Amino acid sequence: MTDFAAGAEAATAAMRDLFAPTPCARNDYLSDRFGADIWLKREDLTPVRSYKLRGAFNAMRKLPGGRVACASAGNHAQGVAWMCRHLGVAGTIFMPVTTPGQKIDKTRLFGGEHVEIVLTGDFFDATLAAAQAHCAETGAHFLSPFDDDRVIEGQASVAVEMLEQCGGPPDMLVVPVGGGGLSAGMRAYLRAVGQMPEMRYVEPAGGASFSAALAHGGPVTLDALDGFVDGAAVARIGVRPFEILRDVSPDHLLRVPENRICITIQELLNTEGIVLEPAGALAVDALRDLAPEIAGRRVVCVTTGGNFDFERLPEVKERAMRFAGLKKYYVLRMPQRPGALRDFLDILGPGDDIARFEYLKKSARNFGSVLIGIETTEPESFARLEAEMDRRGFAWRDLTADPTLADLLI
Repeated sequence: MTDFAAGAEAATAAMRDLFAPTPCARNDYLSDRFGADIWLKREDLTPVRSYKLRGAFNAMRKLPGGRVACASAGNHAQGVAWMCRHLGVAGTIFMPVTTPGQKIDKTRLFGGEHVEIVLTGDFFDATLAAAQAHCAETGAHFLSPFDDDRVIEGQASVAVEMLEQCGGPPDMLVVPVGGGGLSAGMRAYLRAVGQMPEMRYVEPAGGASFSAALAHGGPVTLDALDGFVDGAAVARIGVRPFEILRDVSPDHLLRVPENRICITIQELLNTEGIVLEPAGALAVDALRDLAPEIAGRRVVCVTTGGNFDFERLPEVKERAMRFAGLKKYYVLRMPQRPGALRDFLDILGPGDDIARFEYLKKSARNFGSVLIGIETTEPESFARLEAEMDRRGFAWRDLTADPTLADLLI
């Protein structure tokens, strides 16, 4: 056994003094749907509802003592705060000023009197710089969420538990990738103990830093980042995780669209009562792409977190409907005459519903521009609607897939 494997097993054993293993169980709904034996490793059921607790635990138990600090707006902050309280260690948690109050409150609840929360910076880069400057000035230990050997070793405990719970490796393991700490830890452990299944790695399409690193032969910073999948949307994969992951075949890396993840979040909530954050649903969502490969096989998906703010539910529904083709937005040039709106309403079918109607401006004396959102029960309804608008002489523009206009108007 390698030193890494021994360290991961020791970390797993030490965790039992603070929290139980997370469940790894067969999911009948997903198994029936994909014709496979689908198991979920439920990291959304740790005391802080994410796997981040593991890395924070292992790193902090190995520190020589003294104050710790981290920069995070989410799960890493909560894991560090929880460990500060349970180990009796003082910690400073740096969070962006724009962090939702719910996340700040949960971090404060987990850490209690042992943590100080500092809100600084509008963007994470500024928050990170402030945390690192604080550590340089005070001598506090900076805890990276993923680019730390002790954190990677702690995250490997997910694989230790999985092998014990499944009685060996599955045929395939599906794991999300953000900064790379979890995927690197699990891969390193399974390879070290000779229990390596096929692995598939999943990242959000708008935060594909692992793909970029594989293409360039090393970590690079993305020019743009879609932050919707906030638990995995990382602009640059960690240096240490990438050294473990650099030999992954690009064919084994999947990039899934953010809006499709919303469909998976809704389905698991409505059918199974499982609450997952966007990053937590990544591995399950990837089953759609893996369906031809997994029929009849045993597959474990790691659900990495369940810290979902239900205030985001309307946005999740909106994104899901747009991806499914059940909702569109148009800018419609409406004649300024009595009966014009009635003429448009006559075009709508029995399954069509106006979800938004807003006059934007009068572009001419006799015409006005209208932003209109339409929901329907069948995606094919929009082809009929657009053909009928053309036939009746309405000038229109579909801005559903136009990110610039959508950000400004929707």
